[in-house]
Amino acid sequence: MTALISALRALFDMGGRFLTNLGGLSVFLARTAAASLKRPFEFREVIRQMYEVGNKSLTIVAITAIFTGMVLALQTAVGLTRFGAKMYVGSIVSMSMVRELGPTLTAIIMAGRVGAGISAELGSMAVTEQVDALRAIGASPMRKLVVPRVLACILVMPLLAAIADVLGILGGAVISTSELHVNWNFYIRTVRDTLVLRDITSGLGKAPFFGLIIGIVACHNGLTTRGGTEGVGRATTKTVVTASIAILVSDFFLTKLFLLL
Repeated sequence: MTALISALRALFDMGGRFLTNLGGLSVFLARTAAASLKRPFEFREVIRQMYEVGNKSLTIVAITAIFTGMVLALQTAVGLTRFGAKMYVGSIVSMSMVRELGPTLTAIIMAGRVGAGISAELGSMAVTEQVDALRAIGASPMRKLVVPRVLACILVMPLLAAIADVLGILGGAVISTSELHVNWNFYIRTVRDTLVLRDITSGLGKAPFFGLIIGIVACHNGLTTRGGTEGVGRATTKTVVTASIAILVSDFFLTKLFLLL
């Protein structure tokens, strides 16, 4: 009986923390939206953050996408060979990359690299009272620090997802032509015949939402960091876990939404 009560208490505590965090993120999102409408706009900072978010993440996104496409081609060929349809591996690889794996894997990678970096940066500023110094001189931390980073994540995510889609399909082509002995032209033709505009838009349409999740979660955890360097570490870990779970959960609902459109 005591164990059951303890388990229920832990469950209620977990639910309470979840609702508290969700409420905090919702308020933070509303404040970010309001701050983004105020002038002057920080165009230079947005461009700088886009470079930080996008260019420096390109290598890891590219490597992940290429090898994902290669592994997907190998695994798909095993199943299709049983039905004598090995030649059509390009159709499954392209559909999987464009609709799901490209944007979702890219978002999870960005949550680990970019989200952790933003949380660590803003968390360090928070614990060293640099954020308070901005408020003291009359500057808005939301407009100066949060809005450029969130906008950069939203704008860069579709570009990185598109690159991941292309590289994943090309990775599948490399395996198909070298290991499965599928003709290159036939592979490209099956990809072209399989994909339609709706497949591309449904995949890339998720990317800005993923970018918004990463930016909001990272900035919120960074600015609410307390407890010195240990707090920065906890905020970084929390950002990666929270953003990754939120991406996977939102991916389901976004997929349902795009299927209905």
